[in-house]
Amino acid sequence: MLRLFVGLALPDGVIARLSIMCAGLPGADWVAPANMHLTLRFIGEVEETTAEEIDGLLARVEAEAFSLELDGVGTFGDGAKARSVWAAVKPSAALSHLQAKIESAVVRAGLPPEGRKFTPHVTLARLNRTHPARLEAFIAGNSLFQAGPFQIPQFTLFESRLGKGGAIYTPLVDYDLFVPGT
Repeated sequence: MLRLFVGLALPDGVIARLSIMCAGLPGADWVAPANMHLTLRFIGEVEETTAEEIDGLLARVEAEAFSLELDGVGTFGDGAKARSVWAAVKPSAALSHLQAKIESAVVRAGLPPEGRKFTPHVTLARLNRTHPARLEAFIAGNSLFQAGPFQIPQFTLFESRLGKGGAIYTPLVDYDLFVPGT
C-alpha cells in the first residue's frame, strides 16, 4: 500500500520566507521546510495498481503553467479548537482549474470524491493546546505576510510515509504544465 497525495512543490525562496514565521507559538508542531507544499488532493492509502492507474490519469491532465501568491495566514478551527496554522493562497482561477482536473482524474481511478471544499493553503503547523491569545497574537503579527508571485510549472504525485518523527514526503512523479506558445 502507498499513501499518496497530489500537490505543488514550492520554490526554495518561498519556503525560506515561510520558515521564518515558524517560531514563537507554544503548542505548535511546525512543518519541516522540506515538507512544505500546497496539497491539491489527498488520496490516502491505495494499492500499487491503483497508484499506477492514478499516475496514468494524472499524466493526461492538461493545464497551463501559472503563477501563485501567498497572502496572509489563518487557522483551521477557532480559539482553543484551532487545529492548524497555514499561509493563505491568493485566489487563482488557474489553480482552481488544475485542482478540479486532478480531482476528476482521481475519481476516474475509482476513489470517492473529496468531501471537503478545496481551500488552498500551505500548512505551517499543527496545534496542540495552543493558548488562544498567543495564537491570536501570532496571526495578527503575521497577517501581512506575502510571497510571490512565483511560477508553478508542474504538479507532483507525492508519497507520504508516517514515522515516529512525523511524515516524510517523497516526490514520485512530476507532471509538467504547458506554457502557451511553446
